Amino acid sequence: MSIIRPYRPADRAALYEICILTAHNGGDARPHYRDPGILPEIFAGPYAHLEPRFAFVLTDDRDRPVGYVLGTADTATFVKRFRAEWLPLVTDRYPPLVGEPADADEVMRHLLHWPERMIVPELAEHPAHLHIDLLPAYQRRGHGRRLVDRLAQALRAADAPAVHLGMVTENTAARAFYDRIGMHVIDVPEPGPLTYLGLKL
Repeated sequence: MSIIRPYRPADRAALYEICILTAHNGGDARPHYRDPGILPEIFAGPYAHLEPRFAFVLTDDRDRPVGYVLGTADTATFVKRFRAEWLPLVTDRYPPLVGEPADADEVMRHLLHWPERMIVPELAEHPAHLHIDLLPAYQRRGHGRRLVDRLAQALRAADAPAVHLGMVTENTAARAFYDRIGMHVIDVPEPGPLTYLGLKL
């Protein structure tokens, strides 16, 4: 039976693996990067490290994480902490990029060292944000909704009025899920490859 529980430091390796196995439009990112290990250093690790009270995992019947939802109640504060507290932990392995990104790995290094990209004026009324990932075998079974509900409960307790996320627009399966749980499009000029979605809490 799958349950949702708070993240524990012992879950870190599983968290990173889930991130990598779902990072390419919901599928395995390993064929698309020389070092896919950078992905969780951007999209999973900093949340578990900086905001563990907003980190929850879905586990299998052996208590192994098979999915997660991660977030923050205050994106602006999270960005400051990302730069001050998280980047020093990973810069030795992933130094800042010199010049323009030449491939997917370098794009990720650029994103890692540019947390301020998360500050988007049009998202100000949705100050919280989240990331959610489930292994394929656990998708389309209601677990995603349960994870979002669990995080929403924690965010409401922290007085966050609304939450947002940025998703790769071509990930149509993810978009269908977000539509089902009642998320709405937030109009952001020139959003690049992303669509921004929000949910009132």
